[in-house]
Amino acid sequence: MFKQIISHKGFWKSVVSLGLAFVILFLLIKWAIEGFSADFITAQNPLLFILGTAVAGFIYGFFVTFGKFRAKLKREEQKE
Repeated sequence: MFKQIISHKGFWKSVVSLGLAFVILFLLIKWAIEGFSADFITAQNPLLFILGTAVAGFIYGFFVTFGKFRAKLKREEQKE
């Protein structure tokens, strides 16, 4: 089932789009909490912050998309 889900058309596109949406929303919320100052990026190692945020976005996008596609495939199996 895992291979079927990750090889389904549109899976990886959805992972990237959801991950990117997560990262953008996270950065906007973090920016607002920090008083609309970009110091929250430079307060620590910027490379690690950006890399960590990108990895978190990918993980979020993967799990949400995996669940969505799994539910879709289960529904299609039940119809047959």
